[in-house]
Amino acid sequence: MTRFSFPSLVRHAFGGDKGWDQQWAKPEPKASYDVIIIGAGGHGLAAAYYLAKEHNITNVAVLEKGWLGGGNTARNTTVIRSNYLYDESANLYNHALCLWEGLSQELNYNLMFSQRGVMMLAHSEHEVQLYKRHVHANRLNGVDNEWLNVEQAKDFCPPLNISPDVRYPVMGAALQRRGGTARHDGVAWGYARGASTRGVHIIENCEVLGINRHADGSVSGVETSRGTIGASKIAISAAAHSSQLMNMAGLDVPLECFTLQALVSEPVAPVFPCVIASNTVHAYISQSDKGELVIGAGTEQYVSYAQRGPLHTVEHTLAAICEMFPMFTRMKMLRNWGGCVDVTPDRSPILGKTPIQGLYLNAGWGTGGFKATPGAGHLLAHTIAKDAPHEINAPFSLSRFQTGRLIDEAAAAAVAH
Repeated sequence: MTRFSFPSLVRHAFGGDKGWDQQWAKPEPKASYDVIIIGAGGHGLAAAYYLAKEHNITNVAVLEKGWLGGGNTARNTTVIRSNYLYDESANLYNHALCLWEGLSQELNYNLMFSQRGVMMLAHSEHEVQLYKRHVHANRLNGVDNEWLNVEQAKDFCPPLNISPDVRYPVMGAALQRRGGTARHDGVAWGYARGASTRGVHIIENCEVLGINRHADGSVSGVETSRGTIGASKIAISAAAHSSQLMNMAGLDVPLECFTLQALVSEPVAPVFPCVIASNTVHAYISQSDKGELVIGAGTEQYVSYAQRGPLHTVEHTLAAICEMFPMFTRMKMLRNWGGCVDVTPDRSPILGKTPIQGLYLNAGWGTGGFKATPGAGHLLAHTIAKDAPHEINAPFSLSRFQTGRLIDEAAAAAVAH
C-alpha cells in the first residue's frame, strides 16, 4: 500500500509538484499587503478566497505559525448542522450550510460532503420539550428539522439501542436531514488552492509576534518570525489563540480556551448511517468514509491550551457509546486527541469589527467552528472589504458584551456538535 506524507498529500491537492512549487508553496512575505489574515485554517482561508473571488481583493497574505490546516481544522470531528435555536444563530449557520451544499462544485475539489442527517437524542421529558421547541423554531426560520418518535429514530439509525432498561432511555429525537459531515482538512486545501490561484499569498511557518499600530491607533502591520509585514487591515482568525493575538493589539476580549476531546476507532465496513448526538451522555458519533467511528465528547471543565486531556473523559464517553450502541462494545480505538476551542460567555461567536480601526476578529466559535466554515469566511470577507458587517453577522459583534444584547444559544452546548 502506498503511504503519503502530509506534504505529499497537500502537493496532490494542489495539482502535483508543479502546482505546489509555482502557485503556492513557500512565497516570501512582501513588505506590505492590503489585508493580512492571521490563521490558515478553514475560516481564514475561506475569507481569503472570498476576498479574492467576490471583492477582487487579491493583495492578501494568510499567515500561519505552523502548516496549512494544521490546527483545529485538522482536529475537529467533521459534523455539519444548522439546527440552532435563536434567529441570529439559525441565520448564520444556515447561511454556512447553503454554501456547503455547493462548495465541492465551486472549488472543484471533493470535500466528501455527505448530507447523511444529524439526529439529536432526547433522554428526558425536559429534552423532549426542548428539542420540539427547536424543531418549531427552526421551521419558522426556514431551517429543516423534524421530530421523530422512538420507533422512527430506530428506523433511521438501526444500531440505536431503544431498550427502556438502559440508564438513559431514548425518548425521541430531532432530525435535520440536511446535516451531515465533510472532510475536515479537505475544505482547507480546497479554499487554499482557490485563493492561491487568485493571487493570495499563504505563508506557513510565520508566527505573528506583535501587532503594530499608527499614532492614531489604527493598525499598520504585524511583527512576525519572518520579519515586519505592513497592512492597513488585519483579521484575526486563529482558533483558541485569538485572545492572545488581540492582547498584542492592546485589547482584551471575553474569550476562554477549553480542550475538547475526540477519538476514532479501527476502520470497519459501513455500519452507521448518520450522525447522532446526545447531550445527556456527552457523546456523539458518526462513521467516516474510511470506516472509522468518529466519536466526540464534551469539553474539559478547566481552562487550558493543551491539545490533550485526561482519560476519564474518554472513558465516560465510550461507556455511553457502548450503552447506546451495544454492537460497538468490542471495537478497538486507534487514537484520541484534544482540540482547543475558544468560548464566549454566551456560547456564540464574535465576528466583526473591533474598536481598533482596521482590526477584525473572528473567534469564540466553541464547538461550532467547522460547521460554520464557509459562512464564517464569506461573512468575514464581506466585513473586511466593506469595513462593515453583513446583516447576518451584525448581531455577533464584540460590542454586544457592552450593551448586554447577548445571544445565549441554547443549541450550542459544548457537546451538541
